[in-house]
Amino acid sequence: MSAMLYLVPTPIGNLSDISERCREVLAQADFIAAEDTRVTLRLLNHLELKKPLVSCHRHNEDARAPQLIERMLAEDLTVALTCDAGTPAISDPGHLLVRAAWEAGVPVEPVCGPSAVVTALSASGFDAREFAFYGFLPREKKALGEKLDAVRATGVPVAVFYESPHRVAALVEAIAARWPQCLLA
Repeated sequence: MSAMLYLVPTPIGNLSDISERCREVLAQADFIAAEDTRVTLRLLNHLELKKPLVSCHRHNEDARAPQLIERMLAEDLTVALTCDAGTPAISDPGHLLVRAAWEAGVPVEPVCGPSAVVTALSASGFDAREFAFYGFLPREKKALGEKLDAVRATGVPVAVFYESPHRVAALVEAIAARWPQCLLA
């Protein structure tokens, strides 16, 4: 066996939404690199699994990724990467670890599972045959306005943004001010 990195998506809100495949990968991993070890520990407890956890979040991933890859190669380890909700490396930490794995020759295997983008689109009622995903937008007013103008200029009919619960009202107001005729879901 050789070192391997699995990207394990985690439930968005309901721990029972975890797939059997995700559970299997978590059970087989030598350890789990988690965005927030407390959140992943709750999931592991729900699944009745015990695994070593190491943090890998946006504030430490730059330094942590090479350390994890070095350890994976030296000890021939299988690692599962999780984020708090949804798919690792999609507006969540993980892309630096994934890049480091590829550069070091460590295979990376994504596991199918929850995606906040797809989940939101499926319930929106919008024609999502064509859409653009932008993740989190800038917080500063000027930069936000410039980004919204750039998004509109693309002509793509559906744009998906992420926002934290405590800032969503301000984002909706900014969008409505720039695009008064748009539909929001």
